Amino acid sequence: MSPSLQGKPDASVLVGCAGWSLPSSCAAHFVDGDSALQRYASRFPVVEINSSFYRLHQASTYARWASVVPAGFRFSVKMPQTISHVAGLRGTASVLDPFLDGVQHLGDRLGALLLQLPPRLEYDGRVASAFFRALRRRTHVPVACEPRHASWFSAAADALLRAHRIARVAADPARTPGGAVPAGAQNWSYWRLHGHPRVYYSAYEEPALQQLAADAMAHAGSDAPTWVIFDNTAQGHAVPNALRLQALLQERADA
Repeated sequence: MSPSLQGKPDASVLVGCAGWSLPSSCAAHFVDGDSALQRYASRFPVVEINSSFYRLHQASTYARWASVVPAGFRFSVKMPQTISHVAGLRGTASVLDPFLDGVQHLGDRLGALLLQLPPRLEYDGRVASAFFRALRRRTHVPVACEPRHASWFSAAADALLRAHRIARVAADPARTPGGAVPAGAQNWSYWRLHGHPRVYYSAYEEPALQQLAADAMAHAGSDAPTWVIFDNTAQGHAVPNALRLQALLQERADA
């Protein structure tokens, strides 16, 4: 399976949120629909599913989600914490297989898999290589990895990620120098905005969004789309921040 990363024709920067909850203050920006997901998908081309980090979803759940979004819409699905945080990427087949079996029911709406690593997990080339080889034997879906231990931000780790076509997430706030810049796979990039200065709670102000628009467009291209996901959801700032970034990107495209 190798779905397109393009959420909309000619879109090189795809903006979305972690989850599809919509604050009432932003309702006017979305068309009516039978569900929050349908309304969300009327404006955004991508979404990140975080609940899969905590539990496996039924195949029927993924199929239902896929059935209510437009053809160009894409889901990014976060991989289970039992793989990243409990097993530390070792001996993961018993969890990886049912997870992938489930997400394949998104069909061509499956756009990416997200692997977030715990801050304590150091880079071990042999462990990481074995895991990514096992993953790539099972799927060709684009994968983004968000490591949070400083050892992952090295030339060796970057080379390994590139070899397995894994994008290293550009995260804000960055936990280590270089963490705010995408790396790894060169055919796409993935940005996660967690809220700054207070993670999950803070909104991004206009200067930060202006800079993000410039940076995202600089890394994007017709053959290298960029995903930008707002994860500052705790007080409902993700959706208005994502809407504003979309507007800034459109202004730049029209200039």
